[in-house]
Amino acid sequence: MIFYHVLAHIDFFQNNLYFRHTWEFDLTGKALADKRLISRLRSEKGRWVDYIIEFSRGIDNLVGYFDELSQFHQEGQDACSKRLNYYFDVFLQDVKKVKISEYVKEIERYNEALRQGGKRGEAAFFADTVNKYPEFEALFEKSHQMKVVEKRDLLKYLMDHSEFLNKDENKWMKSVMEVVRQTSIYFQPQIRTKIMNEGWASYWHEKLFLQDERIVGHEVEFARANAGVTSLPRVGLNPYALGLRLFNHIEEMADQGKLSYDFQRMNDARMREKYDAGLGKGKEFIFEVRENFCDFTFINTFVEQDFVTRNDLFVANKRLNKQRMVWEYYVQSRKSEDYRQMLFDSLYHPPHITIEDSEPGKPLKLNHHFEGKPLVNEFIANTMVGIEVLWGGPVLLETSEAEVLSAQEAAGGAPAFWMGSDVVEQEPELSWRRVVYEMKNRQLSKVMVSPQETP
Repeated sequence: MIFYHVLAHIDFFQNNLYFRHTWEFDLTGKALADKRLISRLRSEKGRWVDYIIEFSRGIDNLVGYFDELSQFHQEGQDACSKRLNYYFDVFLQDVKKVKISEYVKEIERYNEALRQGGKRGEAAFFADTVNKYPEFEALFEKSHQMKVVEKRDLLKYLMDHSEFLNKDENKWMKSVMEVVRQTSIYFQPQIRTKIMNEGWASYWHEKLFLQDERIVGHEVEFARANAGVTSLPRVGLNPYALGLRLFNHIEEMADQGKLSYDFQRMNDARMREKYDAGLGKGKEFIFEVRENFCDFTFINTFVEQDFVTRNDLFVANKRLNKQRMVWEYYVQSRKSEDYRQMLFDSLYHPPHITIEDSEPGKPLKLNHHFEGKPLVNEFIANTMVGIEVLWGGPVLLETSEAEVLSAQEAAGGAPAFWMGSDVVEQEPELSWRRVVYEMKNRQLSKVMVSPQETP
């Protein structure tokens, strides 16, 4: 069972496109070289090597994983030209700031040009584009001369722009930081595909083991071991169980043609249950899913109401029973959108922090784009100390913090209401505000910038 499970993991690693940057990467050789480098530096620089490692690990989730991944393309797939990438990724979005409807029209215009002109379609497309936007070619040529600044890869930005790190006596620190950065990028897809990866392995260890003649006489042992791995908990999340059931669900839907637009338009529950177009493309489709999806797209696309209902899934919550003074769990929701949101909340999602234009010798400015979750306050000070050392100067971090309002304040000064002999307090509300942390000379200070409404 373990053999087949690992075999499926290997297949996933070698074919899922989120692991594309690892396919030609010699991890064993690189790890050995990194070990020798760090050992040599420890003998020369002492404990400063470990300081740099810890400072770098404090921000190793702020690496440009997708920037690295975008450099690779599936074998046999033609890469888009630089002109095309600039037109759709920069010119339309950042320069012209066109509406989504206009952006979609431009995509359709490009596709139509390819359909009519084949290999010459792109040239025809840009011939019309120059008539529409005469300034495009000049801006495109100018973009080649501009140095690309990594706005989201903090480790790389520090290595490239820190005066402190680029001093001759400190350049060895950059090699240590690069070890941490490359290791983080290598393992990024592991945490972004955990549900898919474990589900795929569980799906195949069951399929292959049940077809193995050597199972005869060991069915009970297999059933016991398999149930321990793939059983669905009533409260909590088991990625093995969820991923396995999603792949089985997807395979069945593709076999029956339920991924079609006609099926999605049906509202009658009985008609949806009996629908079967008999396409028989389930196996082919799950291999495509295995290749192109990560956990977020996997859940967002396929966790729908039929799947939630069929597997009796629900969102659980707990409340305090004041009479017995115990916590009790209850079913909060059986809706697919609520269950899907619970899964989203459990996924890996590093903070979205970008780097503002900072000149050498000036404070480094970081901007946390608030997405509903604040930074962990207890880690801010130590993390910013490390960044200050690596930058060689003060560091500013703008972020959002919650301010808890009492029920009376939230109600505009109205008192709590009475129910029998007990005073019932309303749920406290949160008010979000933008604050700036400054780390200077190892001292952390904070000032409020402006209030921010709840997202």
